[in-house]
Amino acid sequence: MPVDERGELELERIALPEYTNQIWHGYLPDVGPATVYGYRVHGAYDPEAGHRFNPNKLLLDPYACGHVGELTWNPALFGYRMESMDDLTFDERDSAPFMPKCVVVDPSFEWSEARSQKRVPWDDTIIYEMHVRGFTKQFPKIKEKLRGTFAGLGQKEVVDYIRSLGVTSVELLPIHAFVNDSHLLEKGLTNYWGYNSISFMAPDPRYAFEREQTLKEFKEMVARFHEGGLEVILDVVYNHTAEGNELGPTLSFKGIDNRCYYRLLQDQPRYYINDTGTGNTLNLSHGRVIQMVLDSLRYWVQQTKVDGFRFDLGTILAREPNGFDNQSGF
Repeated sequence: MPVDERGELELERIALPEYTNQIWHGYLPDVGPATVYGYRVHGAYDPEAGHRFNPNKLLLDPYACGHVGELTWNPALFGYRMESMDDLTFDERDSAPFMPKCVVVDPSFEWSEARSQKRVPWDDTIIYEMHVRGFTKQFPKIKEKLRGTFAGLGQKEVVDYIRSLGVTSVELLPIHAFVNDSHLLEKGLTNYWGYNSISFMAPDPRYAFEREQTLKEFKEMVARFHEGGLEVILDVVYNHTAEGNELGPTLSFKGIDNRCYYRLLQDQPRYYINDTGTGNTLNLSHGRVIQMVLDSLRYWVQQTKVDGFRFDLGTILAREPNGFDNQSGF
């Protein structure tokens, strides 16, 4: 569904006519960078069977590499009538006005030769864990307007300082696009750490100085660290998403294919398996879901040249229906 560049006005609804290997798809020859869009998915709304399709809800593309706008909490974000607290009900309100939107990005970037640096052996690796916003807000040599951003973190003064500490690698706390929990906002708080991903391909635009250039700005930051001889490692959260349990919102995966993306109780698929303590658990037993995770990992390495990953709740990624399995797909 194409939307205007500000993400406020729906321009057209285009059906995806083809179905191949469990994927609906289509070809739009005129789509280019800066095109704003979202998904609406039709299907059965039958929570007791694990199905939560609701075309009234605008959904984020799991493979989107950029987002515009921010989520505004509203009852329309829920697939059921949220006021009733009964997830068997069906809500017909349009969630689009309250949703961030996906945007097609231009992946082009000129990388320097710094990328050819040798990998740091594990025995010599010294990791400095840091938060993009927290570090740059407090670093005195960063210009005020760049604090809290990828652009600020990529400043020469920052790279020189980190090198002076004697570390070899920087591990960034989650930078995937994430959601601020409603219960935190109601208390005047925010999800500072970012362990509440809603996209595994898109860097969070709130960390960009120029939001229209979020991906480019992130790549520029990585390039500056590499030029300084430092590795960049991403803390990634593939064990759950921001959609919560059966009473949570419908933002992306839940509305696209709930039964595939999430682990559900086998005898009561209305309910979610909560191995993570966050309400849901991604279903890495499903081929398409583990493919998405691997595609995400490849994307960050190939497109942004990051050097590695730290997996949040890593053992959860090896959960199968019978529990932890060291022979699992992941």
